[in-house]
Amino acid sequence: MQFLPSIKELILAYAFTATTLENSTTDFQSRCLSFQPLNFISNASIRVQEYVPAGTVITEAHHEPDCLTEASQTVSVNMCRIAMNITTSPSSFIVFEAWFPDAYNDRLFTVGTSGMGGCIRYIDLDFGVGHSFATVASNNGHEGNRAEVFYNHSEVLEDFSWRALHTTTQAGKRLVPEFYSNTINKSYFSGCSGAGRQGIKAAEMWPEDYDGIIVGAPAENYNNMQSWVLSFYGKTGDKSSPDFIDAGTWTGLIHTEILNQCDLMDGVADGIIEDPTLCNFRPEALICEGGKIESCLTSAQVEIVRNVFSPLYGYDGKLVFPAMQPGSEEMAVSKLYTGVPYDYAFDWFRYVVYADPNYTTSEFGVSSMAKAASLDPFNISSSPDTLSPFVSSPHNGKMILWHGQADQEITSFESERWYNKLSRGMNLTSSSMDSFIRFFRISGVWHCRGGAGAWMIGQETEGEPIYDRKNSVLKALVDWVEEGVPPETITGTKFVNDDPNQGIERTRRHCRYPYRNTYLGNGLDGNDADSWECRMPGQGTVVGSVVP
Repeated sequence: MQFLPSIKELILAYAFTATTLENSTTDFQSRCLSFQPLNFISNASIRVQEYVPAGTVITEAHHEPDCLTEASQTVSVNMCRIAMNITTSPSSFIVFEAWFPDAYNDRLFTVGTSGMGGCIRYIDLDFGVGHSFATVASNNGHEGNRAEVFYNHSEVLEDFSWRALHTTTQAGKRLVPEFYSNTINKSYFSGCSGAGRQGIKAAEMWPEDYDGIIVGAPAENYNNMQSWVLSFYGKTGDKSSPDFIDAGTWTGLIHTEILNQCDLMDGVADGIIEDPTLCNFRPEALICEGGKIESCLTSAQVEIVRNVFSPLYGYDGKLVFPAMQPGSEEMAVSKLYTGVPYDYAFDWFRYVVYADPNYTTSEFGVSSMAKAASLDPFNISSSPDTLSPFVSSPHNGKMILWHGQADQEITSFESERWYNKLSRGMNLTSSSMDSFIRFFRISGVWHCRGGAGAWMIGQETEGEPIYDRKNSVLKALVDWVEEGVPPETITGTKFVNDDPNQGIERTRRHCRYPYRNTYLGNGLDGNDADSWECRMPGQGTVVGSVVP
């Protein structure tokens, strides 16, 4: 016969548990403050070493106004924070951050930096420790998010290209085993945009740094990407030109017509173009005729739209960069279609390609694009045609590549181009490449996050869905590396107004390339993931259509 514990016994058990937890926290705090990181990292100095309880707000000491990140972050777990300056050359250093959670899962997680890469993403550091990874990051060797810091400073440029990330990871690999008195089981990296480029570069140059890499919307083919970005100023014309297309026309008239022509191609009118490679948009449908002057485009403006959605070519008709995909215009108007040169690209040509602060866009042309590609400082292009050193035995690295199909800053067609370049370079079919790289096209998603599509795939903390291999790209990678279970799909979630508290608007199982998400028809709910199926192009047809 079993007896329920008495109140006294419950109180004693609670008191014992509370005391144990308190002692554990005290021990961890003591270990944090007594740890000597400089015993293991040479050419370094301590900036901060502190125990940080969960709920503490950490504020970046030198947060530049042009950073793409918040200046502060609320920490989600108890952790030890170590920030250092680590010298990379006689004239350069990185600001390094290591966040060590009290509950450690025997894994190292390195996070990258986006844009021009001088801003530590505290939100990504917290994402890592929140999942019990020992997590490290750096400022990529400079402060701020502009290329002016590279002007006549090749050491800082080399840090940006590759050295800062490698130094960060190696520092993490030295510190973690000493701090926890335990080995690192596996090492992972995740990054989007410029950080996605870093992931590819690491696999190419330092294949043993990571066992698994997540590459989102990468700024791969970097030099040509900068040419492509700057080319939009010439395509749209200056904002003062008579034929300039304003933001309201792009987001209203043009975007509406793109959806009219392409949204229902997948069988569901939901504001999402499932596969923009199938959208052959005809802007001529909007041309002004019969004296009409409103809600239409002039012939010159139609030509502008055609140029915007056309690939960029260089000498001898050689492809420089693929076309912008239709469906991205709602967000592209804020940076690429503004009628002013995009500062990232303009600065790259001024301070790196030509090393001339007086360089103007009037000098930009085919020769400029060729010069940028030829210069390729420190092989920053990061566009290899093989990943053999990373994926071959005994290392057997894994990579998940993903790209939003409404990306307004880096066309998703470039990731497809690079994937196919790998296929040719390694002489492998997609079925064979599935053993080490899987490419997921995330429909209706803007650059790295947001959009009408089911964009939340566990790539960041905010509104993260369930942390399992189906819903989280990170957990999918971990299970692939450690359990040999590759992801067939990645389930994305779109919350109502992007607020998890308001419920789920739609879910979708995003397919690995070259599979295409195919609506099953028959009036099924297009917002339900079960209403779609991954099929190879040409396999089966959509039956019926639905307007949710």
